[in-house]
Amino acid sequence: MKEKTLTRIRKFTEDRHWEKFHSPANLAKSISIEASELLECFQWDEENFDLQHVKEELADVIIYSQDLLDKLNLDVDEIVDMKMAMNEKKYPIDKCNQ
Repeated sequence: MKEKTLTRIRKFTEDRHWEKFHSPANLAKSISIEASELLECFQWDEENFDLQHVKEELADVIIYSQDLLDKLNLDVDEIVDMKMAMNEKKYPIDKCNQ
């Protein structure tokens, strides 16, 4: 994510003094709620969906995820690299291309 975007997300929260509401549990709940709203975009028709609504809900998931990363002092690249290494071991290419 671009630094400009990160700054904008953080400033939005700070300007509204919402840090007090951003416990890890509350942020995880918010991610789940927003992910459910994203899924709802595809509930009855997987091919004819409102792309603008998908973008909005996906953005909410990403914003809350970044808030949680900040709250827990986690680096997105570090945790994604760690998880990808785990996935590569769990799902080796030679076992998946059959």
